Amino acid sequence: MPQKKYHVDLTADERCELERLLKSGKHNSRKMTRVRILLLADAGKSDAEIVVALLTARPTVERTRQRFVEQGLGCLDEKLRQGARPRLTDKQQAHLVAVACTDAPEGRARWTLQLLADKAVELKFVDSIARETVRQMLKKTNLNRGFGNNGVSEV
Repeated sequence: MPQKKYHVDLTADERCELERLLKSGKHNSRKMTRVRILLLADAGKSDAEIVVALLTARPTVERTRQRFVEQGLGCLDEKLRQGARPRLTDKQQAHLVAVACTDAPEGRARWTLQLLADKAVELKFVDSIARETVRQMLKKTNLNRGFGNNGVSEV
C-alpha cells in the first residue's frame, strides 16, 4: 500500500482542543465527524479502520487529513457554499408575476406553471426554465388568485 501523503500529527494543544470539542457536544455532526477522524488518524489508525469505526466514506477521511495538513484546525469549519445564481432577475420575476395575473391564454381556464415557463422563454428572459423554478418563484410572492372571495367586495 502506498505511503500516506498527508500525515496527521497533533500537538498536545490541538489534541486537547479536539477532545474539548467532543465533550462540549454543541456542534454540527459533520464537524464532530472531522474531529473524530483527526483523533483516530493521530492514534495511528488507517483510513479503512477510520471508515469502519465512524461509518463514513474514504474520501471524507482523505479530505479531512489533507485539509488538516494544509489549514490546521481550521479544517473543522465548513466553507460557505455559493448557491446557484437566480435564473430570473427581480425585474423579470415581477414581469412574470404580472403575466400570471392577466387573463389566461386563449382556450385555457388559467395559467399553468408550464405555460408561464414557456412564456418566460418566449419573452426571451431565459433560454430554458423549469416549471419548478417558476413555482418556487411564485411561491415566494404569495400570489393567490383564488376563485372564492379574496377580499374584494362586489358591489
